[in-house]
Amino acid sequence: MINLGNSEFDNYIAEEIQKYNGVSMPLKTGMLRRLLVTRVGYKRLHPNPNDEFSRPEIGPSYRIISDYEKKFLHYGCPSDFCVMGLDPIVVERMHPDGYMILNGHHRWAAAIRLGYKKIPIKIVNFTHEEDIKEILAHSVHDKRVTLDLDEVVFCPEGNEMTAQEEKALSFPFNRFYKERLRVGIPALFRFFEKNGYDIWVYSSKFYSTDYIKSLFNRYHVKVTGIVTGTEKRRNKEFRAKHDKLIKEKYKHTLHVDSDTVLKIYSKTGEFEEYDIESKNAWSKNVMDIVGAAK
Repeated sequence: MINLGNSEFDNYIAEEIQKYNGVSMPLKTGMLRRLLVTRVGYKRLHPNPNDEFSRPEIGPSYRIISDYEKKFLHYGCPSDFCVMGLDPIVVERMHPDGYMILNGHHRWAAAIRLGYKKIPIKIVNFTHEEDIKEILAHSVHDKRVTLDLDEVVFCPEGNEMTAQEEKALSFPFNRFYKERLRVGIPALFRFFEKNGYDIWVYSSKFYSTDYIKSLFNRYHVKVTGIVTGTEKRRNKEFRAKHDKLIKEKYKHTLHVDSDTVLKIYSKTGEFEEYDIESKNAWSKNVMDIVGAAK
């Protein structure tokens, strides 16, 4: 059991970060490990030095940690976060050992401060700056299109778009891939591909990059770049590096959402905005707009 006061826990976090400073690196994880490893010992989970939780000037919120501790005590054991309506700790495998926390630091802190030995996790493969550089280096296109996975590409359950979904995948793939694509997405992606666009998708959630690639492969389309966990990537350093790489590579970007197509010119920052008139023929309208805006 880790029975530490707040200042002692701060020291524990600092020691963990120092221990892996300059020696850790992310590792890709195969599908079998991601499916089978769903719970690990707390010592194998390490705080992320890039997260606000780990930064001394911001630090963890002990109010949030306390709230989770009360919830854990009420239910008796956090061995199954779903019972409490909580998601597992999102992690990625790291060298030399264990897993780096991507999302869920406060849940992790509450669990280990209460002495729980095993903590539920979800392993993902995350897109890093080096991955983005490699993607851009191998791309032959000078323009791209961006779409939000959660708001535009996928049909959220219970959303008004549900009646406008692509046909579900056949068994057994429909059991593994729970997300449903908005009707016309495969055809739209193929249209962009044929017209020389790189396709980038973004999500605030922590999907595994190979999971998203595999999902689109089932619909016979490909995506160029996948950037997840965008809510955790709001720090200025990542944003500046990401924007610089994109501007150097692409002459313009099309950002497509449910209502508009926005064409942004990289060098000047100037943009053109086009309204999508009909939601019933959404993908066809987007194709017409892009074709006319060449």
